[in-house]
Amino acid sequence: MQHPPPTDPGGPVIALGMHRSGTSCLIGCLQEAGLELGNVVAETFDNPKGNRENKAIMGLQNGLFRDSGTEWNQPPQEALPWTPERRAERDAIIATYPDDRLWGFKDPRTVFTLAGWLQVLPAARLIGSIRHPLAVAQSLQTRNGFRIERGLKLWLAYNAQLLRICRDRSSGPVGLVSFDWPWPRYDAALRRLCADLGLAAPARFGFVDTALRRNSADTGAEGGADLPAPVADTWQALQQYLV
Repeated sequence: MQHPPPTDPGGPVIALGMHRSGTSCLIGCLQEAGLELGNVVAETFDNPKGNRENKAIMGLQNGLFRDSGTEWNQPPQEALPWTPERRAERDAIIATYPDDRLWGFKDPRTVFTLAGWLQVLPAARLIGSIRHPLAVAQSLQTRNGFRIERGLKLWLAYNAQLLRICRDRSSGPVGLVSFDWPWPRYDAALRRLCADLGLAAPARFGFVDTALRRNSADTGAEGGADLPAPVADTWQALQQYLV
């Protein structure tokens, strides 16, 4: 007999955001503050601190994309449907998390799968990270060899979906930070998030390493110069949701 997943009275934390946009830094800092992430990837070839993604959730999200004939770098145009088999897989994963302390997860693909998580985790707290489109495109070019134009299209696909989530008040507000912020502002935002979530912020967030920010947009964090209009419009629209 299938049992329903445990319910966390406070609701888990779900981190949203495009690849190469600082979601690993965000969730890694919250892990240092006591957020339970489960069995996560602690080191990757392009990030010595790891992407901090739960391996089981990664497998589930990969499956959801495969079911629809899409991939992370060829994403869908809208939210993905969940089959009964994927919902059962989701419930089994949720059951592995503790029900006596705050837990959470991040995976950039969640912007396309969030509805299926909220179906059984309606009290989830949503947070997210954004980064200037050109910085993301440059990072994808360095890591994956993608042309800047392709990187910008990918940025738009993910962040247009993130913007829809931010605008959808039924899913609750999204605590959005910017990976472009200078460290003092970023640190202050982290501490506000920790306070809001009931986490104990450490004296210093050891996960942060500004040397890992290998790409930064020449136009600056607020600039929209040289961006395609839909990208610039989405970037500007996301600014109003920053914490």
